[in-house]
Amino acid sequence: MEPVSSPLTTHVLDTASGLPAQGLCLRLSRLEDHGQQWTELRKSYTDPDGRCPGLLPPGQMKAGTYKLSFDTEGYWKKRGQESFYPYVEVVFTITDETHKFHVPLLLSPWSYTTYRGS
Repeated sequence: MEPVSSPLTTHVLDTASGLPAQGLCLRLSRLEDHGQQWTELRKSYTDPDGRCPGLLPPGQMKAGTYKLSFDTEGYWKKRGQESFYPYVEVVFTITDETHKFHVPLLLSPWSYTTYRGS
């Protein structure tokens, strides 16, 4: 029997090296209390492929505003690299919890980009 995959995934690529960003700390939060407070749902690290499996267990997603916070400063410091952005926060809204969502991050010491993947 195959494991059920998370309805929310991320993938971080280090565009400076052309490799997955392994060991990058990230946090997933959801906006609660009528938009007044972030509640942390998970803290994790990217795997050797730059992914974070099991980010949100099946059945735990609900409509709302979410935030992925990536500790980019810690990632670059471990590599002896100066960087411009100490962290990256990607805030997004989920309106249909039956869909799957993929939020990739392309990262360099001086820039980043993200998009809704598939």
